[in-house]
Amino acid sequence: MPITADSHIHSSFSGDSDAPMEEMILRGIHLGLKRLCFTEHNDFDYPITEEDPAGKFELNADSYLYDFLTLKEKYAGQIQLCFGLELGLQAHLTRQNTAFAKAHEYDFIIGSSHICNRKDPYYPAFYEGREQSAAYREYFESILDNLKGYSNFDVYGHLDYVVRYGPQKDEGYSYEAYEDILEQILRRLIFMEKGLEINTAGLAKGLRDANPCRSILKRYRELGGEIITTGSDAHTPGQIAYAFDKAAEILKDCGFRYYTTFERRSPSFHKL
Repeated sequence: MPITADSHIHSSFSGDSDAPMEEMILRGIHLGLKRLCFTEHNDFDYPITEEDPAGKFELNADSYLYDFLTLKEKYAGQIQLCFGLELGLQAHLTRQNTAFAKAHEYDFIIGSSHICNRKDPYYPAFYEGREQSAAYREYFESILDNLKGYSNFDVYGHLDYVVRYGPQKDEGYSYEAYEDILEQILRRLIFMEKGLEINTAGLAKGLRDANPCRSILKRYRELGGEIITTGSDAHTPGQIAYAFDKAAEILKDCGFRYYTTFERRSPSFHKL
């Protein structure tokens, strides 16, 4: 397997996972991975519903760190474990996110968009009453707004997350259809010296491509983008390193000859 690091996984410290951290680690060892980075969710101001009670996606970082350090010591020499965070970005949360991210010394921070104008594209309500293309455009515009006000992250996660859950998913979706806004996003990320991830959960959910799609990755590379991390977005042990052979093929096709890992917020590059 050319990719031996999964830099986007969740355990029971994330509100949408029940997986014990140790089981995730044991699965990574079984697969022969060299590195695992836990990236537990923190999403302030997540919309409260019956399914998503208040605080569901607010991380107890102290408890997370305690268990992480215990297991990191236990499995030292078998696998490298990194202490990461997936931080839900919204333009009005700059101060809260800044304080939260600085409260601990993370190895790696993913900035992600899970909420767009008070709605999560995971749910059908985000798309109701309008064309799918309008919903997708609103989502991408919110990413650009986030980038104008916040910079304490290393890569932007699953840049086209919205495509996983749209009524027609990736049918009719292309980089070209949203080129005006996606081009601004990519140029902004490169100016900020931030990276992207290739997130294979899109493939697991039946999309033709990973998140983001191949055309976005290729354009990022054409514009001079170099930082690309690899993540399965696993919420269970069986999802770890999903389709990483395919991810390696995609990255090579897009012009990458390496992938990136982070430790103490510093990137390292590994040949594909």
